[in-house]
Amino acid sequence: MGKITIYLDEETEKKLQTAIKKTKHSKSRWIRDLLREKTAATWPESIVKLSGTWHDMPTAEAIRKEMGVDAEREPI
Repeated sequence: MGKITIYLDEETEKKLQTAIKKTKHSKSRWIRDLLREKTAATWPESIVKLSGTWHDMPTAEAIRKEMGVDAEREPI
């Protein structure tokens, strides 16, 4: 298991202490969980649950149908 040492200014340390008190976890666990959240390669579950909730949202095909035709591109 890796270890890391970080140095915090007083204001940041106070914010960390406040956040930790709300979760009742250790500093190490809180920071580990934050790192996992920030480096996750998947969408949070709260975002995944939003999929399909806008019933009046047009489909991608319907949106593209209204866009018209692209101009011809110059060759590279």
